[in-house]
Amino acid sequence: MINFRDDVLPLKNRLYRLALRITLDTLDAEDIVQETLIRVWNMREDFDKIDSIEAFSLTICRNLALDHISRKESQNEQLDESYDTTPDVASTPLQALLLEDKRSWVMKLFNELPEKQRSVMQLRDIEGKSYREIAQVLGFTEEQVKVTLFRARQHIRQEFEKIDNYGL
Repeated sequence: MINFRDDVLPLKNRLYRLALRITLDTLDAEDIVQETLIRVWNMREDFDKIDSIEAFSLTICRNLALDHISRKESQNEQLDESYDTTPDVASTPLQALLLEDKRSWVMKLFNELPEKQRSVMQLRDIEGKSYREIAQVLGFTEEQVKVTLFRARQHIRQEFEKIDNYGL
């Protein structure tokens, strides 16, 4: 039996990260998570019909975020730089600066990916979801998830190598 407090509320951080990756706006992401939780709560009578409450919640969140950006047309906004800019411990200030620069380029390239590729990478590489879970959330086959993830990673790798090897 699914319990809202024990099974759904702990998902709020994952829902937030997913909404943030899609909307690229912290306030919008918070609103989307709130709306997601309300919609899941309203479906509490049907919890016994849901195989995975996590996949169900992530699907609702994703759909709400996609609806939101299609209304706002904000797909090309950049992720707030304060999101994750803490550099790893480097032995010199120059190494720390270079590491931070590389991170910012990778984040920029990630933000420029098409929404489908960005969502798959978010769920797999950041959230650590299995291919099966991602397929459920996004409504793809597992093969589509693998191909989309491969293409997204390949695109980021190729573009980053161009920047790293040849500069801007």
